[in-house]
Amino acid sequence: MRARIARHPLVSWLVVLTLFTAMGCAAQAPAAKAPATAAAPVAVAPAGPPQHDLLDAVLWMQKSVEYKAATMAAYALATLRLDQALADPNWTALVPKEQSGNYQSLPPAVILDVDETVLDNSGYQAWNAIKDTTFDSKTWTAYVNSETSLPIPGSLEFTRYAASKGVKVFYVSNRTAQEEPATRKNLEKYGYPLDGAIDTVLTSREKPDWTSAKSTRRAYVAKDYRVLLNLGDNFGDFVDEYRGTEAQRLDVLEQHKARWGREWIMLPNPTYGSFESAPYKHDFKLSEADKRKAKRDALQPWPGP
Repeated sequence: MRARIARHPLVSWLVVLTLFTAMGCAAQAPAAKAPATAAAPVAVAPAGPPQHDLLDAVLWMQKSVEYKAATMAAYALATLRLDQALADPNWTALVPKEQSGNYQSLPPAVILDVDETVLDNSGYQAWNAIKDTTFDSKTWTAYVNSETSLPIPGSLEFTRYAASKGVKVFYVSNRTAQEEPATRKNLEKYGYPLDGAIDTVLTSREKPDWTSAKSTRRAYVAKDYRVLLNLGDNFGDFVDEYRGTEAQRLDVLEQHKARWGREWIMLPNPTYGSFESAPYKHDFKLSEADKRKAKRDALQPWPGP
């Protein structure tokens, strides 16, 4: 082949031209497409449980021995203080504007809040956490009417002890008058002392001046009884100035410093209360996001390393 091409120059030139042309076309030809394959599916992380603010607080109330120990300790202290108060005729748990005059000769009584003081409603709070919702008057009333609240550890023993000493037990609650029948049944189910002759369950709006502030109901009890102790889980169970700013609340706390642990016994409640609404100025119309921002802004964090 090579000898023949060498003897014919024109043929040699045509062969070279043909080769160069073929090489140029091959360079310009589009590359063959790879076979189409199905797109890989995008991995989607499974949805987790709701990130609810109540989770740790409710878990602590329902499952921790620390919570039970705290409430039992509070009621053990209340039992000791009750005996001291019975021995001291000048002892009263109420401020002068609520109890004054010759109260020393009146029969003794104690006042207890109901929710998170006597009855444990953590089941409702757990429901809110799991359903990723918040307090609503309709669902709350449905819960109250279910009569499934449980005794706070120590509360049943204390109220029975007080009744055995001839002390009248009053329950001053911000449950509504419409919720009182179910509340009574819930208390009766566990054997809390109730009086059939007089009303000892004093609910909100039961009388025109019985608002969420409880001083008018404490004064109502004080007309006929010497109030030895007041027990609750919220600042508003003891004073009407519970909806002030955080600074104002601290000032009121200091004004009554001598009463805490003596005539006034506070029980723990990390799930709700005026402590939680104080950072957003108790404005319950705010969105949950705005409430959470106000609470975060109220924190005093460590600046970090």
